Amino acid sequence: MEYNREYFAGKTAVVTGAASGIGLALVEELLQCNAAKVVMADINPNNLEQHEKRLREQYGDRVKGILCNVTGEEAVQSLISDAVSFFKGRLDLLINNAGAGFAGYFADMTNADWKAAFDLNFYSALYGMRAALPIMGKQGGGQIINIISGIAFMPMAQQSRYAATKAALNALSIALRAEYWDANIRISSATPGTTVTAIWGGLEPPKSAQTPQQSASRILNGVANNDRVIFGDDNDVRGATESYDIQKQEVIDAYLLHVARERRKGVTAI
Repeated sequence: MEYNREYFAGKTAVVTGAASGIGLALVEELLQCNAAKVVMADINPNNLEQHEKRLREQYGDRVKGILCNVTGEEAVQSLISDAVSFFKGRLDLLINNAGAGFAGYFADMTNADWKAAFDLNFYSALYGMRAALPIMGKQGGGQIINIISGIAFMPMAQQSRYAATKAALNALSIALRAEYWDANIRISSATPGTTVTAIWGGLEPPKSAQTPQQSASRILNGVANNDRVIFGDDNDVRGATESYDIQKQEVIDAYLLHVARERRKGVTAI
């Protein structure tokens, strides 16, 4: 997708979950858009070192990798502080991308399982915003993107934790969008769309799944446009549009029931 690349020129950005998949594609796109500097944060030291080295060979000191477990607030505070030092004082864009799919049957889940899901998929973004918002407020503006999922609008069987955490993050993002609008801080949620990443685990992604680069391009298009909710592909647009349409309740119920039954058979279904 073509988008306004000039929007990102000269900006500083932090991307979490940035050493693989969509996070890595976002980092690469931002650098190609002539972002001034980009911090890529991740918990995987090997991936982080590998891609930081590769990107620094191409972009020099415009990119920096920071090892960070975003489930801890102190670690996230330190990440943002180190990034701002690297940026020499200004933080223009924060993309809270780190997350996981957390599949499984509801009956098998413990409170610890639920806490782990919310720690990564919800609280990590909350911590990031809590650290970034005062900085952006003092500098007169900024932008925060929280990566959610189409499952926030179309919750599916065997993904109750994933759906709940991403729906919560979407609601938080939209609420804060209005709360910080007059401070010139733009806040959006963004779905990645159906994309070939490690989130599929051992399952075969659908043949229609897009590449991380395609997802990143569509997300950055929405960032440049300041879309309230950025949709990573057309299926997510349809899902969000139709999921609560009272005229389509029977159709949606039938679809979600089909997905549930197929998944019980061990068949990948979305």
